[in-house]
Amino acid sequence: QVQLVESGGGLVQPGGSLRLSCAASGFTFSSYSMNWYRQAPGKGREWVAGITSGGGSTNYADSVKGRFTISRDNAKNTVYLQMNSLKLEDTAVYYCRGPPYWGQGTQVTVSS
Repeated sequence: QVQLVESGGGLVQPGGSLRLSCAASGFTFSSYSMNWYRQAPGKGREWVAGITSGGGSTNYADSVKGRFTISRDNAKNTVYLQMNSLKLEDTAVYYCRGPPYWGQGTQVTVSS
């Protein structure tokens, strides 16, 4: 059974940091590019960051460049999103994706 399980979300103050994890199982993780998306209340799902299957290349949405870092550990079948300098507008449910698979999401709330 294919699973992508996100964790690490929570409540954080503006300027703070969180690290999200996505643990994969049921498919050949190392063969897939992986991505993080987010969906804020009342908005559509937005692409945030992507990483190639071997971890050699990363890309970011303009809104998070310089603040977020995507990484992966293929030995652990896990992809990460390190989020620094968090802003109120980063509040969203964050999802990991390795096409065609989606995780269940983890809530990130940035609030003072």
